[in-house]
Amino acid sequence: MDIKLLENGIHLHIHITDEGDVRLYNFGIEEQKSEPAGDSAKKYRLVEVHESGRNQNDHHGSKHTGSSPGGQLKYRDHSSQRNESGLLFTLVQEHEGLLVTSYIQFYDNIPVIRTWTDLKNDGLSSRSVEFVSSFAYTGLSGGAGEERDRDSFISLPHNTWYGEVQWKRYSPSELGYHVVNDFSVKRIRCTNTGTWASGEFLPMGAYENTRLGSTLLWQIETHGSWHWEISDIAGEMYLQLFGPTSQENGFQKVLQPGEIFRSVKTAIACVHGDFEKAVQSITSYRRRIRRPNEDNRKPAVIFNDYMNCLSGDPTTEKLIPLIDTAAKSGCLYFCIDAGWYDDGPWWDGVGQWLPAEKRFPNGIEEPLERIKSHGMIPGLWLELEVMGINCPLVGKVPREWFFIRNGQAVIDEGRYQLDYRNPEVRAHADSILKRVVEEYGAGYIKMDYNINAGIGTELDADSAGEGLLQHTRAYLKWLDDVFERYPSLIIENCSSGGMRMTWSLLSRQSIQSVSDQTDYLKNAVIAVNCPTAVTPEQAAIWSYPLKEGDVEETVFNMVNAMLLRVHMSGHIANLSSQRLDVVQEGIAYHHRISENLTQALPFWPIGLAEMDDDVISLGMDCGDTLYLAVWKLKGESASISIPLQQLKGKKAVVECSYPKDLPLRFEWKHKENRLLLDMENKTARIFEVSIG
Repeated sequence: MDIKLLENGIHLHIHITDEGDVRLYNFGIEEQKSEPAGDSAKKYRLVEVHESGRNQNDHHGSKHTGSSPGGQLKYRDHSSQRNESGLLFTLVQEHEGLLVTSYIQFYDNIPVIRTWTDLKNDGLSSRSVEFVSSFAYTGLSGGAGEERDRDSFISLPHNTWYGEVQWKRYSPSELGYHVVNDFSVKRIRCTNTGTWASGEFLPMGAYENTRLGSTLLWQIETHGSWHWEISDIAGEMYLQLFGPTSQENGFQKVLQPGEIFRSVKTAIACVHGDFEKAVQSITSYRRRIRRPNEDNRKPAVIFNDYMNCLSGDPTTEKLIPLIDTAAKSGCLYFCIDAGWYDDGPWWDGVGQWLPAEKRFPNGIEEPLERIKSHGMIPGLWLELEVMGINCPLVGKVPREWFFIRNGQAVIDEGRYQLDYRNPEVRAHADSILKRVVEEYGAGYIKMDYNINAGIGTELDADSAGEGLLQHTRAYLKWLDDVFERYPSLIIENCSSGGMRMTWSLLSRQSIQSVSDQTDYLKNAVIAVNCPTAVTPEQAAIWSYPLKEGDVEETVFNMVNAMLLRVHMSGHIANLSSQRLDVVQEGIAYHHRISENLTQALPFWPIGLAEMDDDVISLGMDCGDTLYLAVWKLKGESASISIPLQQLKGKKAVVECSYPKDLPLRFEWKHKENRLLLDMENKTARIFEVSIG
């Protein structure tokens, strides 16, 4: 039996043999021209799942091939049904009482699928699972055979504190993969273990096949442990996406009779085109799955007192001039960041979240009311998943509140990790949020997370990795409940900047703090790349004019955030009138175009940015209008050329839209579809392109 689907440009072909074996023969932009033959066909599994004590029957090295009962599963049934998103396809396989259900959700008019796997123990004894794929496809190289290491590129999203979203594009050989046989034990892989889901890599990746003209771009939707790998089997490249696994992440799940386990969800864009087109497709998908937030429909500028400003040392005296100037500048939110809950060093004492008396002699209500008096929405910084080792509550709460490993509470950087599976922990968090929202009147929460609690917790779990997965899901459920109680509350996702930049959180929270980078020049590089990971209207980028800066530095800072989400900071109350004028102009311009940006698709006319680039650029395509940011970082030549090939054959009017009154030489070359301009080092501009 053959099941062939064509949805939104994606061809899917599943073959079921007479013996009941299920094979995924095709997932791509074209209809399959030939089918694998002989023993190689057995390698085209729809799912890999492995149980302890079973033979991993393959010369696999560390690869997740040859799994058992993955290789013994037999077809049971399948179904297709339309829901509000599009077509949902499900297929059930079974072996000795283990039911394995694969889900593939399509999205109307978007070439993206969302996939996950359910395991159900339909037997009478427990089953110990070491890994289960959320997506598995053998066929990436499209039948290239011995040339499968050619005509393809793999993009890895390197990530670090102060240096988020740094994609690098490699050939397979540059990553150490070569065709040496009809299969290899060499993997190209990315893995995260712990509670910083994007501490070293974003939970993403991309595979571009230049011979076929196609690109796959994927994301793993968890803020815990995850793993993906690319390698070869039977002369063909494969891609496998997982949540936590035993080998990489210390995960083991013991399925009791009747119990169901659901894998982590993943999403895969499959496009005829390049990396940029794949990002645009997954941007549309992200908007489709996201919780409806008024804040994303009508995004507004936020002032936060932390970055290159108060740096965790707020007081009423320091806040008042910032509040007044932020309001004068046009900010609509003002968030008091870290330090408001302790009179002294606060890092390892967090947990009670009570206002510091010395910082706020008349109570924290005084600055919060000052914010409200200007018509701004007040916000506060919280970190509700941790408790400092010197918090007065530590000796009063049960040890079951914390992650436990080897019988000991887990401590990282002076904090305990709270376990959100525990109802008392959730009640504790609820009580704090209730006070902050209902008593203090905060409408904005900056929810930070600044530790990595490691592999997980062994308390009431089959393994530490399984305990972590349970915790992350309990935290998401808690977030969902919070939004049920406070539907208009805005919760920013932060984790030392972008250390948990993941769609399990961003499908709920409306804003992502992309980076903690304090150098505005490097911050521009991060800003250019961040729409690969976050929708523009959710990507909060700092704009922090410096005390010692000049007008061009202020403009540069504003341009960093202008096409994304402006996250103002810096000592703006100390700026000269000329510099404050360009801040006000920038905020007003951002508010004018921000609703257009909620539907915009990002593009990169000169490619993604790298830290050593001289010139970088980011565009937003809004249909009849393009917005284009250009930054000149360094270099001897002032001449810059920006190609806009999407304007070929179209009439276009180009203007420098921000700032309006500073000099700039530029020329639009209509026949060449190219913008020529002269810019000095450390300058930036926004252009608006109207398409006739």
